[in-house]
This record gives sequence, C-alpha cells and structure tokens, in this order.
Amino acid sequence: MTNAIECKNVSIRYITGDFKDIGFKEYVMRKLTGNYQVREFWADKNIDFTLQKGDMLGIIGANGAGKSTLLKAISGVMVPTEGTIKTRGNIAALLELTAGFDGDLTVRENTYLRGAMLGYTREFMDNMYESIINFAELDKFQDRPFNQLSSGMRSRLAFSIACLVNPDILILDEVLSVGDSSFRKKSGDRMRQILSGGVTGILVSHSTSQIKELCNKVLWLDHGNQIVFSEDVDLYCNAYEEFQATKHLPVDKEDAERMSESYLDRQQTEQAEKAKKQLKKLEKNLDVEKSEELVREAERIIRKYNPELLAETMNKDTAPEAGEGFV
Repeated sequence: MTNAIECKNVSIRYITGDFKDIGFKEYVMRKLTGNYQVREFWADKNIDFTLQKGDMLGIIGANGAGKSTLLKAISGVMVPTEGTIKTRGNIAALLELTAGFDGDLTVRENTYLRGAMLGYTREFMDNMYESIINFAELDKFQDRPFNQLSSGMRSRLAFSIACLVNPDILILDEVLSVGDSSFRKKSGDRMRQILSGGVTGILVSHSTSQIKELCNKVLWLDHGNQIVFSEDVDLYCNAYEEFQATKHLPVDKEDAERMSESYLDRQQTEQAEKAKKQLKKLEKNLDVEKSEELVREAERIIRKYNPELLAETMNKDTAPEAGEGFV
C-alpha cells in the first residue's frame, strides 16, 4: 500500500536571542561587548513514523510536547531542522481554526478565500459552497461580516471548509471539540465518513476517548521526544491516562500494559464510588417519594455502572417458578 506520510528522524529547533529577535543594532552591540548569546530549544527530536493511505493517526501528549509544531512541519508551514518529511496528495490542515480569515469580509467571501488558499478552483467552490454553509449551520449568516460571528460559528465554518472539500490528507489540531454537542457529533460522523473514503488523517486531541474511537495508530510525544508509535491505540491511550496521574513514562510495552491495567482498575473503582453516591442519594429520595421518575433514574444509574446487576434482576423476574414450564 502507498505511504501517504513519511516522517524520518525529524527534529525541529527554535533559536531565541538571535538578531531576528533582538534587532540588528542590539545584535551588533552585544557582539562588541561579548554579551551575545543564542539559546536553542528542540521542540521535536528524532520523530519517526509512516502512515499509509487511509490511516488515522492520533497524537497524544501534554502541553508543550511538540504536537502542534510537528503538525506545522507536516503541513509544510515549517521546515524541519533535521530529517525529512514526505507527503503525497493535497493537504487540508486546521492548525489554528480562524487563521486565514479576514474579519471585514463576509462569511461567503471568506469561504471562497479559504478555498482558494487550499488550492481549490472557483468552479469547485461554487459546487461545494451550499454544502459547506449548511454543514456549518450558517445559512442565515452568509452575508454577515466574519468578525460578527461567535468563536464557535467561526470554528464551525473552518471545520466545514476543511472537511467538505476534497483533501488527500486531513490534519486536525484540537478541532473536533468545536461547537455544541450536536455539532461535535456531526463533525465526528463526518470524520468517520472521510476516513472510510481512504483519506489519511492526523488528529491531535487531549481526549483519549476521541483518539480511541477515530484512530488506528497513535503517536505519544513528551517534551519533544517520541515515546511510542504504535497500532495498539487502546493500550497506549490508557497508559497515557495513567501517566497523567502518576507522571511515570513507560519504559517498554510491558510497563505500558501495567500502566493500562492500573488506569482501568482506577476507572472501575471511581465509577463504582460515583454510582454508590448517586444510588445513596436516590435511596433517600425514594424513602420520601417513590415516583416513576426516580425509579427510572435509579435504573439508568445501574444500567450505566452495573449492567450485569440489572440483567441478573431481570432474569430472576422472568424465570418460571419451580414446577412451572413455559407455555
């Protein structure tokens, strides 16, 4: 199968304190006085992975791990200091949702402007325009200036343009959390539809549940270092959640498995405690009033946190008495 993205030993360095930051005059003065210093910061170091067409990569890591910097390099916004990045096909990248829009232009004008920036023709955008606006739920705001939209509406438009056009590679940096719950569901459904069509995707998200649901590969970064690149998405997402609590990085797969088990055990304990508190509160209310609404709420809690108990109870209720048979 054809590789869509090849990232080979990529390192990205930022330099602070050089003459571009301090100005030429200050640079000369510091050089003359022997006070000129340059500091290096490696945002990413020796990142190595390959994605095939149709893969969806989830990138996890704490703030400052180097996730967004890596996406900029893959998108072509930055050039790696070391290593190489090869991509095949046109790229639609949502790195900063509202970047590239003009606040004084209308929603309609900005839609065509963003499409042109992505390399699409006027004819193509004419055909896609109505679908983009409808998906973003902005049909009543087409002739409004962009700067009059709320941040959620701006984000919806940016996501709609990126996803309703025709990219070969789609790069998303924390954008599936935009809008209200109904739009988040719709955007998630759209992502699944895109991926089923063979588009290669990269998603940066702090939501491991989102990564588990949408991605078939995971890349874990920490302070610019690659912890792991794997197809075992559930394992390393669980290990990452445990890392969030303990700050312990896995040294190998066996260690990651232990961390994953610890996380799942802790989740089960926390859910049991939460259910116990909710049921105790409901029990007090049922002592006062046995309404149908309260009974249904108790059933909902049991169904969510202990479905086995509910199934066992229903089986007892429907089982025939001794000596009886089913008709």
